[in-house]
Amino acid sequence: MALHLTPLEVLIGLGLVIALFAMWRASSRTARRASEAARTSARLMSLAGRVGMTAAGIVGVQWIVVANPGNTWLLLSVLVVPALFASYTLTRALTVTTLDAPQRRGRRR
Repeated sequence: MALHLTPLEVLIGLGLVIALFAMWRASSRTARRASEAARTSARLMSLAGRVGMTAAGIVGVQWIVVANPGNTWLLLSVLVVPALFASYTLTRALTVTTLDAPQRRGRRR
């Protein structure tokens, strides 16, 4: 079986292959950008969740000790130790440690 194609049909076929390849590359770039954006927002929500849970734990323990007074050292430790945890968490939350900017190909450093 012989296949006879005219030059116009060959050009149309090549054009279709190139168009499909371009669409595939564009969709993969869009998907990569979307996944990077989702990953960045997930990190932020994860950090906010950890801060909220730590704050809830601190408030709960402090409430139990303050509601039942009697031991001064226990009261002092319950107020100082969670303050250290809170300051550490806030310092990590407010300190920029990474830059999540996409890197471009062919860019000189």
